[in-house]
Amino acid sequence: MTQTAVFEAERPSLMALSYRMLGERAIAEDVVQEAWLRWRKVEPETLDQPAAWLRTITTRLAIDALRRARSRRESYIGPWLPEPVLEDPASDFTARLETVQQAELALVWVMEFLTPDERAAFVLHDTFEEPYAVIASVLEKSETACRKLVSRARAKTGAAPMQLGASRDAVMGLLERLMQASASGDLQAIRDLLAQDVVAISDGGGKARAALRPLYGADETAQVMHALATRKQIGARPVLVMVNGAPGMAILEGGALDHVTTLAPSRQDPSRIGWLYTMRNPDKLLVKRPG
Repeated sequence: MTQTAVFEAERPSLMALSYRMLGERAIAEDVVQEAWLRWRKVEPETLDQPAAWLRTITTRLAIDALRRARSRRESYIGPWLPEPVLEDPASDFTARLETVQQAELALVWVMEFLTPDERAAFVLHDTFEEPYAVIASVLEKSETACRKLVSRARAKTGAAPMQLGASRDAVMGLLERLMQASASGDLQAIRDLLAQDVVAISDGGGKARAALRPLYGADETAQVMHALATRKQIGARPVLVMVNGAPGMAILEGGALDHVTTLAPSRQDPSRIGWLYTMRNPDKLLVKRPG
């Protein structure tokens, strides 16, 4: 197998790893491109495990990229949310993600509260099932330290208000009920769908109208959602889409994608919504639904 063929065989996994670390497509692709440039400078026959070498380099590059990205995000206008991956057969990026477990948006968001090392250890162990000996080599830490990193990451993600890893059917059921309640303009119906500790976040990036802070609790969230539902824009059309492998709702205006919403059930009460994600930043909505 040629050097290029070896890299291309690993590219889907490297892309998935990089996206989970960063939550941004362009930066994830830059990381993989840098890994490719470094790969070209080595002699593959000198490596016992070329795939392991590539994953190590990509992880380390992603950690550095994440630190830089977080510094930039400090000046971001309003809440920063990870970019959605809308399923589009023509998208190479989506095709790469489909080779491994989908990068659930709720989990990618929760991982923003992890340190770069916690995030790397957590992704490598819980998504890619790497043993602690390998993770220790990648992060240049002891196995004991890596176990602690994963343990802390699990504790932080486990404390989130939403249920991670919910089934598509569960998400679809809540999404359909939310669409019906919003269409009817029924404030109480919207309120009844929300868990007491619901978190609703919208990302406009200063380029589209969006709340400048997260909404917390059922009352505040329902009031804002009701106000938006009763202020319907002419020509707006809701369309069901798949967002990072989960059901979502896209709002089209004049055929253009205005925003995308998805959700996750409450961890305490899965029959209600625990987390609402709305992406309005046009720079993060570049992948359009076909048709």
